[in-house]
Amino acid sequence: MRRVVVSARRAARHSCRLCSSSASEAWDGPSFRLHKRRGQHLLTNPRVLDAIVRRAAIRPGDAVLEVGPGTGNLTVRLLASPAASVAAVEIDPRMAAAVAARARDLGLAHKLTVTTGDAMKVDFPEFDACVSNIPYAISSPLTAKLLFGSYRFRTATLLVQREFARRLVGAPGHGEHNHLATNVRLVAHVSLLMDVSKNDFVPVPGVDSSLVEIRMKEVRPTEVEPGISLDEWLEFARVCFGQHQLQQQQEKKKKRKKKEKTLGTIFKQKEMAMELFRLSRIDEERIGNASSSGRDAPHDVNNADDRCDEEGDFSKEEYVVFKERIAGTLQSAKLNNERPSMLSNDDMLRLLRLFIKRGVRFH
Repeated sequence: MRRVVVSARRAARHSCRLCSSSASEAWDGPSFRLHKRRGQHLLTNPRVLDAIVRRAAIRPGDAVLEVGPGTGNLTVRLLASPAASVAAVEIDPRMAAAVAARARDLGLAHKLTVTTGDAMKVDFPEFDACVSNIPYAISSPLTAKLLFGSYRFRTATLLVQREFARRLVGAPGHGEHNHLATNVRLVAHVSLLMDVSKNDFVPVPGVDSSLVEIRMKEVRPTEVEPGISLDEWLEFARVCFGQHQLQQQQEKKKKRKKKEKTLGTIFKQKEMAMELFRLSRIDEERIGNASSSGRDAPHDVNNADDRCDEEGDFSKEEYVVFKERIAGTLQSAKLNNERPSMLSNDDMLRLLRLFIKRGVRFH
């Protein structure tokens, strides 16, 4: 693969002059090699950079998080916005140093904090808005970290791979709808703001990008509803969509598509049924232990996992009955022949309620 050498000076030259004279692009930074395989693509189109900050609608006093600032083309615009502060997280020490130096040269260092580290491993500071050109490789896990972690924020304005953006906004029945879109709809509203050409980046990536806005709902649930935790919902959605996504990845490598599996087919798989059987038995033991609390022969709740993992801890008849319980639940919900991507969140929640009512647990 041809190596591309781009100086920070060239990146700055491609960017626009900011409205604020104190935050102009007059910056002369060091030169270093950019690595495509690490997702190091600098956005250099000044009109796009300005549009991102404008669409982010940053409010006076906001604390802004930026993941993957690169050499700071977007960062300096965020610093010149009404934001009170910008926290940038950058995995490459060279770029972390470059963006910090650029802020100093512009007299904006007092508003910037740079953390050098892996965005998937470091803890983010408190923030009101996230505005980032996200490396494609971490788009999905980073979105999940933002939405389902402990962070409380208003919006995330993210520049992501166009295909990923289409999946995020995909509605049930849409070809791109997947489990991440299902989960995101539970806690946020997602909208597509604009498309960005791959030619607006240096070096040029292989695909185009899109800017999306994720606006969090006012109340983020720890429970989807009484008796159903958010964690159980997330695991249930993963089970429903997981097999299809694995299948899609495999078929993509073969350059051909295959039909999405129905829920009936997904839940019939032996590994799936066995795992759900184990989780459900653990839950039954915990309920039994709680009800027998204070009696002559209490059980150790903490050892429930170990007992259910032991060979021969259940009979074949018990397992067969459990599988029939799963099949009966799907038939009762009239969803046995439905595909996950066709279901609304209400349909999914209705099925999860029925499973839990019949003793099938997912967490």
